[in-house]
Amino acid sequence: MASSEITLEAVPSIGEVSAEDWNACANPAGIADLGLSSVLSGDCSGLSTPAYNPFVSHAFLSAAEKSGSATARTGWGPRHLIAKVDGKVAGIVPCYLKSHSQGEYVFDRGWADAYERAGGRYYPKLQVSVPFTPATGPRLLIRDGVDRVRIAEALASGLIALCGVSKASSVHVTFAREAEWKLLASHGFLQRTDQQFHWHNHGFATFDDFLATLNSRHRKSIKRERRDALASGITIHWLTGSDITEEAWDAFFTFYMETGSRKWGRPYLTREFFSLIGESMAKDVLLVMARRNNRWIAGAINFIGADTLFGRNWGAIEHHPFLHFEVCYYQAIDFAIKRGLRNVEAGAQGEHKIARGYLPQTTYSAHFIADPGLRRAIDDYLKRERAYVAEAGRELTEMGPFRKGLEEAP
Repeated sequence: MASSEITLEAVPSIGEVSAEDWNACANPAGIADLGLSSVLSGDCSGLSTPAYNPFVSHAFLSAAEKSGSATARTGWGPRHLIAKVDGKVAGIVPCYLKSHSQGEYVFDRGWADAYERAGGRYYPKLQVSVPFTPATGPRLLIRDGVDRVRIAEALASGLIALCGVSKASSVHVTFAREAEWKLLASHGFLQRTDQQFHWHNHGFATFDDFLATLNSRHRKSIKRERRDALASGITIHWLTGSDITEEAWDAFFTFYMETGSRKWGRPYLTREFFSLIGESMAKDVLLVMARRNNRWIAGAINFIGADTLFGRNWGAIEHHPFLHFEVCYYQAIDFAIKRGLRNVEAGAQGEHKIARGYLPQTTYSAHFIADPGLRRAIDDYLKRERAYVAEAGRELTEMGPFRKGLEEAP
């Protein structure tokens, strides 16, 4: 019996795909995190429920579009690639036609500058990612109960076809899972690596259990930082679910704008975005808020996955020593331990996180470059960059704060 035909189309809004269909692909039940890798290697055994990823949910991406944060006007024109089998949505790629390289966290401005100096036109380009979110997650979203290899292959080929139809210079799949990275490489995408700093929970019952794995110097330093951060009468509050009021969002948005304006010039997310996620996915949000003299003075927003706490944005209107470390890193660890979460991803960059128990973790991106000349130049550069990232990761891991012989394990 012949296989059913796969049809592909690109839609200009997530609103053209039902939440039910989108989420069935984004966070399907019954397929393991490494399910794609297992299926690609021919091993279909031992698959379990996947780790829920809030960033690829319909609610999160819809909020980004509806709020005006990720739209054609801001340089993020939705071009979501949809694969259908017998008229039913079987796979999705969250994709955007970009007119710039902002809000991505995998930097290709050097490639753009070089190409345009040589007379090429780098923009528009296609970006497969979650806007403004440097967190690893699935990028080839595939529904349970279909031929995952066949749909993944179709989506990979479809991205290349969409690049041509869109007259884009390239396709960039960023913060992908390693299995997707390898599959895309088989379709001619160039492989790139980078690193972030993640914390891993080894079954700790308390924060003190984690501290006990550190060497004396780092253990004492963290205790001092936590004490000094609250020395000015500051209290810390966890808000999630119905505890997150519009008043709390107002305060957090003030922090976000103040700090974001200094860091980026123009923050990406609108005030409406936070209200929308508060309405649709508040149970997946943790606000860590700092209060002094009966007013909120600082805060960090985190998103709660099935096994990972994802730290995102931080801001403050008062600045106190070590408050950033307390709100963003130590409170995240504390929450993860209490919730039994396995990991904390604290966002992009930041070697200062190593001393606080966050160690290097490789991240993966894949890049299809249409122009053969530019492709050859980037391919050569990426070979050297991958070697550098691997060596840097080894060296930074050796700088970790853990007691000799523990290497991060209790």
